[in-house]
Amino acid sequence: MGRITLDKVAKRFGEVEVIPPLDLTIEEGEFVVFVGPSGCGKSTLLRLIAGLEDVSGGQIRIDGKDATETPPAKRGLAMVFQSYALYPHMSVRKNIAFPLKMAGMPEDEQKRRIDNAAKVLNLTDYIDRRPGQLSGGQRQRVAIGRAIVREPAAFLFDEPLSNLDAALRVGMRLEITELHARLKTTMIYVTHDQVEAMTMADKIVVLRAGHIEQVGSPLELYRTPRNLFVAGFIGSPKMNLIEGSEASKHGCKTIGIRPEHISVSATEGMWKGRVGVSEHLGSDTFFYVHDTGLADDMTVRVPGEVELKAGDDVYLTPDMEKMHRFDDSGLRLS
Repeated sequence: MGRITLDKVAKRFGEVEVIPPLDLTIEEGEFVVFVGPSGCGKSTLLRLIAGLEDVSGGQIRIDGKDATETPPAKRGLAMVFQSYALYPHMSVRKNIAFPLKMAGMPEDEQKRRIDNAAKVLNLTDYIDRRPGQLSGGQRQRVAIGRAIVREPAAFLFDEPLSNLDAALRVGMRLEITELHARLKTTMIYVTHDQVEAMTMADKIVVLRAGHIEQVGSPLELYRTPRNLFVAGFIGSPKMNLIEGSEASKHGCKTIGIRPEHISVSATEGMWKGRVGVSEHLGSDTFFYVHDTGLADDMTVRVPGEVELKAGDDVYLTPDMEKMHRFDDSGLRLS
């Protein structure tokens, strides 16, 4: 259960087409992440799947059945929103129970599902507290618990971690990934954070202006981006993209090299530059190198602590086997 197919699905708001017709298949049990810049259509696409927005064209099938006109409550999907949307006057137990009570489920079955969800999400000790007595991460777990008890065909997450601080985001990211491993249920997750996409997904869907730019595993997108947009979007820090005469030497419009695929020397190398800013993170050091004679400043990532300061001359040498080449239209050549 949980295979979702989009066939020429499109969405228009008046005369504005925000999702041109697209095709996408999400297999049963996959963790799929929709990622892209703000306004790319990822949340709109999720809401089309959920039934919270009407499609302007095409068909949505859930487990082989046409669900295009099916009301949201009957699609067998559970959605977790950016805001927790919890009832502040209700306990954790009552918040989680709410969709089951509305469905008229027998109380003994409600209790079984609630207790199971609380155990899975480590909420048992907080079951009688109200949302105001919980941390942000605990409130988000309650919202997820309310989705789990419905035992849906798929979970839909709309930027669920955006309201959390950095430390809580990392912790909840791990918890949701582990939850997927335990439940083995289809999950579709929307985020603008490509680090979340890279660390959580089985499959990433990269969107721009409503178009699907590339679909693939995190490593596939990282190693073989289909075009310049994906190359520049996936990866942190992002790929160095170089145009002009340096690219022409390699028979293309643009070349790309990731920061970790550039070696640094104080004495010799392919490109000479000057250190602008260095960031020491302990396990890694990032250098931002100016005055290389290339189109833009270069970002370099080296392991460990490397003592170079602003103003130091350095030489950079790319790993030629890891270089990416793109044609005039921005499509990948190699």
